[in-house]
Amino acid sequence: MKEKIGFLVFVWFLLCGVCVGRFVVEKNSLKVTSPNSLKGVHECAIGNFGVPQYGGTLVGTVIYPKANQKACKSFEDFDISFKSKSGGLPTFLLADRGDCYFTLKAWNAQNGGAAAILVADDRVEPLITMDTPEEDKADADYLQKIAIPSALISKSLGDSIKKSLSDGEMVNMNLDWTEALPHPDERVEYEFWTNSNDECGPKCDSQIDFVRNFKGAAQVLERKGYTQFTPHYITWYCPEAFVLSKQCKSQCINHGRYCAPDPEQDFSKGYDGKDVVVQNLRQACFYKVANESGKPWLWWDYVTDFAIRCPMKENKYTDECANQVIESLGLDLKKIQICIGDPEANEENAVLKAEQDAQIGKGSRGDVTILPTLVINSRQYRGKLAKGAVLKAICAGFQETTEPSVCLSEDIETNECLENNGGCWQDKASNLTACRDTFRGRVCECPTVQGVKFVGDGYTRCEASGALRCAINNGGCWRETQNGKTYSACRDDHTKGCTCPPGFKGDGEKTCEDVDECKEKRACQCAQCKCKNTWGSYDCSCGGGLLYMREHDACISKNARNTEYSWGFIWVIILCLGVVGVGGYAVYKYRIRRYMDSEIRAIMAQYMPLDNQGEIPNHVSRGDI
Repeated sequence: MKEKIGFLVFVWFLLCGVCVGRFVVEKNSLKVTSPNSLKGVHECAIGNFGVPQYGGTLVGTVIYPKANQKACKSFEDFDISFKSKSGGLPTFLLADRGDCYFTLKAWNAQNGGAAAILVADDRVEPLITMDTPEEDKADADYLQKIAIPSALISKSLGDSIKKSLSDGEMVNMNLDWTEALPHPDERVEYEFWTNSNDECGPKCDSQIDFVRNFKGAAQVLERKGYTQFTPHYITWYCPEAFVLSKQCKSQCINHGRYCAPDPEQDFSKGYDGKDVVVQNLRQACFYKVANESGKPWLWWDYVTDFAIRCPMKENKYTDECANQVIESLGLDLKKIQICIGDPEANEENAVLKAEQDAQIGKGSRGDVTILPTLVINSRQYRGKLAKGAVLKAICAGFQETTEPSVCLSEDIETNECLENNGGCWQDKASNLTACRDTFRGRVCECPTVQGVKFVGDGYTRCEASGALRCAINNGGCWRETQNGKTYSACRDDHTKGCTCPPGFKGDGEKTCEDVDECKEKRACQCAQCKCKNTWGSYDCSCGGGLLYMREHDACISKNARNTEYSWGFIWVIILCLGVVGVGGYAVYKYRIRRYMDSEIRAIMAQYMPLDNQGEIPNHVSRGDI
């Protein structure tokens, strides 16, 4: 129970740090041109969503619908359209406050064809800033699609406009943002109040998307001296009475001086608020060191790469991962670590102390209480956090005729890969790199070379894959030549990986060491064998006039060849005997046949003379009958 009370008190103090701040409502001018009864200039509060036309104006006519007057439902359901006809003025929708989020009103107005939305307050009070919904109610896709400007007007002005419209009068007005931002000179100074936490829902997602998309334009403006950019981070302090509590220890560093809410709003799991404070401090120190080295634009690379490589969801939101990103960008890690100092020490941190002081508004800026917040020329930006909208606002901060070309064209040419290879993987020996320059800044993406695709994270590793990979830098595998012999750990029949060839051992990528087959008794182990190791193989010889047979790992007699000749002679003899036998048998058959023929002729001659022989004497004496 005490822990819950302590936590509530702790959160209350954090909120008080925001509530006591001086929040400034950013305004633009609204000039009514007709009817005469309403002519005049009025103030309206710029909504913190959509796309305000900073530096420009928008003329239109006001419509107050007969149905769905709070714009909480789709106007298609009421068969109402605000699309202007050809040659007509754009339509400004007047809607009443209440019953739904301001953003939903703007979304329905935009879908209905309105060019802008004016929300009339339902109470007499000073103008407020219309903001996006809380994190658990927000829909990032829906919010990012709002493209029309929005403004909150006072209840009295809203009632006057409604009366004129009900009387059948046309109400025309001019929304003017030309003076919404100061534009004193040829350089714009702007701040981005952000957070390294990536578990705060759609707002965190839209924030990192903005950094990725705006990075290219921001770096061009900074490199050429058109802008001076400074990132900032909000922290709070823990009340003295709770410094030693579990809540303060898990959410704060430096003995409760600098705190951040728990990312998951659950002390029992995931990362703590103090982890967020440390990473915020590391990003602030990265900017400080980069700025001192004359390369402040590197901050955009670091924040983008950290979000990609070290997300909380993958449990990589660590100091080790952050340091790897820093080293890949070529900045002095020791200087950054010195800047961070000891988060456990009971002392002030100069960087975070300066950040807390900067939160307090000076002049017309007001205190920073919303994350993320963009401050341009000491005025807080209001509108959608998107590249096009923010770039337009920054360009509105230049003195007339001093705008850089980027403000007049969407073409931004920059090649971040030329410096430190953009912090991406590269193979200098083969002139290969994973750095690819794009309009939105460089990306680290493993390349495809000559039909061979490289795979990996693009930052620290890219490996060739596929059947032809060995043709490109030997597939990233080990290869060496000695004494005219070349061995390689890359095999074309493998789509990836490196394997040392037979006779070697190692990881196959950086090293393959010769295996001593003789010492490890892998070969040449017969009784008469004599083994000698060679690079990648071995030589085996036999004593006593014997010959070595590698396939059988055995020694045999050198007379083995004579034996082969003897066996050949024997086979010849056997063949000859076979021929003689067959011939003898044929002669024998021939002689038997002739003998039988002569006997038959003799018998037949006793009874009849044969034509080809004379009378044959009778072998039997007649006197004996």
